[in-house]
Amino acid sequence: VTHSIPACIGSMTINSKQLDKERPVSILAVNKCYVTVQEGTFFDGSGFAALVREGYKVRSDVNITLEFRTTVAHGVLLGVSSAKVDAIGLEIVNGKVLFHVNNGAGRLTATYEPRGTNSLCDGKWHKLQANKSKHRISLIIDGNLVHTDNPYTQSTSADTNDPIYVGGYPANVKQNCLTSKNSFHGCLRNLVLTKGQQAEFFDFSRAFDLRGVFPHSCPGAEH
Repeated sequence: VTHSIPACIGSMTINSKQLDKERPVSILAVNKCYVTVQEGTFFDGSGFAALVREGYKVRSDVNITLEFRTTVAHGVLLGVSSAKVDAIGLEIVNGKVLFHVNNGAGRLTATYEPRGTNSLCDGKWHKLQANKSKHRISLIIDGNLVHTDNPYTQSTSADTNDPIYVGGYPANVKQNCLTSKNSFHGCLRNLVLTKGQQAEFFDFSRAFDLRGVFPHSCPGAEH
């Protein structure tokens, strides 16, 4: 077995001596145990998850669904960006959800603005669906639809072949469709990207780079 256990371990003794887990010699990707846990992935606000090392091709159509829970009004949700301008991005800025798309001709944004400033950052689960269909983009949050007109009707494909960054991205990586550098703090679950009839579910424990992300559980309530 070469992978870590997704569990809590406590009160460990060796030769009748209790180990001091408060002062470890070294520590890597170990978080506190929670009194109550929920299914999902916890992002501690310091890092990101990097998926699809070989590169994800957005092209003309993609449908993104996920659920998020946070108490923070800013944070990157997801980004895929080429080194040129073609890209997509999802982020929370000032308690609003923004879905950006650039098919090469210019950035287009669909913005969901909740009625209450903190109503999406209330520590409860919210459902998000972001859809790009050629030059059209739309965003559905908790069943509420927003879409935006696109003046660039001739430009329909976001030509990317790059990793999917979730919850943030490294400082040396360019993201053309994200305005925020803030890493997401909170929980995500059920990330699915669909093209046509082909739905792809992403397991964060299979990320090729994971920093400040705990893939197997979320604290039951924000601390």
